Amino acid sequence: MRKKKTSHRKVVKANVHTYTVLFEPAAEGGYTVTVPMLPGVITEGDTLEEARDRVKEAIRGYLKVLRKHREPIPRETKADLGRPITERVAVTV
Repeated sequence: MRKKKTSHRKVVKANVHTYTVLFEPAAEGGYTVTVPMLPGVITEGDTLEEARDRVKEAIRGYLKVLRKHREPIPRETKADLGRPITERVAVTV
């Protein structure tokens, strides 16, 4: 009787980290993006979509460096989100 061939694949579990990011319109156009929970993470993009992509890349790089140096990865909690939200609202009277 033949033995059944088994696969010994290593299962890698991805960790999802969620952070609040701030998109600020730049005077010269585009957006400057910061991540309050991750000091020093700052990037920019000509469009909102480009700024989103770049901040994800910046966060990923930051977290990889923390992991490499065996530093704790900051976790954002609801308490960290207590900042007021600023929006412009137009009304017609």
